[in-house]
Amino acid sequence: MTLTRRHLLAALSTASAYSQTTFDTAINNGRVICPANNLDAIRSIGITNGVITAISPTPLKAKRIIDAKNHVVSPGFIDLHVHRQDAENNRYKARDGVTTTLELEIGVSPMKPWIDARRGKSLIHYGASVGHVPARMTATNDTSEWLPAGPAATRAATDPEQNKTLELLRQGLREGGVGIGMGIAYTPFASRAEILDVFKVAAQAKVPIFVHMRGAGAKDPGVVEALQEVITDAAASGASLHVVHLNSSSGRAFELGLSMVRGAKARGIDVSYEAYPYIAGMTQLESAIFNPGFREHLDMDYKDIMLVETGERLNEETFKIHRKKGATVITFSMREQDIDMAMAAPDVIVASDGWITNGKGHPRASGSYSHVLATYVRERKVITLKDAIRKMSYLPAARLEKMVPEMKKRGRINVGAFADITVFNPDTVQDKSTYQNAGQYSEGIPYVLVNGTLVVDENKIVEGVFPGQPVMSKVTI
Repeated sequence: MTLTRRHLLAALSTASAYSQTTFDTAINNGRVICPANNLDAIRSIGITNGVITAISPTPLKAKRIIDAKNHVVSPGFIDLHVHRQDAENNRYKARDGVTTTLELEIGVSPMKPWIDARRGKSLIHYGASVGHVPARMTATNDTSEWLPAGPAATRAATDPEQNKTLELLRQGLREGGVGIGMGIAYTPFASRAEILDVFKVAAQAKVPIFVHMRGAGAKDPGVVEALQEVITDAAASGASLHVVHLNSSSGRAFELGLSMVRGAKARGIDVSYEAYPYIAGMTQLESAIFNPGFREHLDMDYKDIMLVETGERLNEETFKIHRKKGATVITFSMREQDIDMAMAAPDVIVASDGWITNGKGHPRASGSYSHVLATYVRERKVITLKDAIRKMSYLPAARLEKMVPEMKKRGRINVGAFADITVFNPDTVQDKSTYQNAGQYSEGIPYVLVNGTLVVDENKIVEGVFPGQPVMSKVTI
């Protein structure tokens, strides 16, 4: 019997087995791409009770049938780096093909009330790390709204404050925090010893540290020194390390930063990294990022900073005015060739690092994943379609599955996996958001399912459904 004939008989047997079955939902005739299983073929998917229960070479019967002809059927995209998980942002994410969002950089503290506030109310899956920044703010009585602008950002912590911070981190991990988040750049007076102690907590709990490093840019002290600190801490403590937005932290030294991460990885350090597909970042103007000297270290001038609210570019005078008041800003500090390099890197995880408030924000908050598919796959051919899907679904799931076992059933399309699925047209998928108008839905993604429930149906958000579940670690400490 030849291999071709054996496969044909197997396919006929599978089709026969499903012929009498009626599924809750069937996605028929789509090009199913699952990098985890090396699957790229025309298949039909049967879903029952939120789980993929059939993958067939022939169409399936179901209560609801989706014809995916000329469309790609992929695992739902998983975003490891977001900063708002509310109804407005979840709608933008769902329309961009994202089925899980996680706040792993800054994180949250306390953890339990944050998770409980979203139970039964979320369009898509949600979760967060326990954050060193908010824990340190609590310990130092910094009452800033989100990023520290008071004691947590302007002075060293006392020994009792450091102990309180570490205890809050342990508590957050016990309550389901997905690792520990660190924004070291936002707490510049945190000593090297304080940071190492946090790594030791992560190592004890066997969870990763998701780090916005201390420094950035090509000049010293910058990305080299910053990477040396966290890579050394990972080696010394045994903690896993994930470097957030390596592209923006490296700036024009991205190739150098990438070589350092890969060198550490090749020598046995458990380190991963992410990048977003834009030349501009976004943050708070009042934060420590913009302390004196930022222009030299970030290769950025006042004119490279844009107010989100108005689109105004700043000068020295308006910078001082708005920094004192506080404002959300977009920062243009990267080169397109570095983003090309980041997207092409085989081990990069795509993440967005964005948020939108009342329609205002960064285009990455609403369009990162369709932007990758439209710009870097279809138009510029920087990466293949299959590789893009791998970086947006399987790789982020695999990074978390040791401490979040359920992630072994996400980021994949196979029998037994949760039915988090994105259906898109590879010829028309397109981000519509811009720096001036970020609050626009992506196009060309007509169907998105979360645990088998349609949250996007024929290019529209489905109202009144909340299938999103909390993503929580299973650790003891």
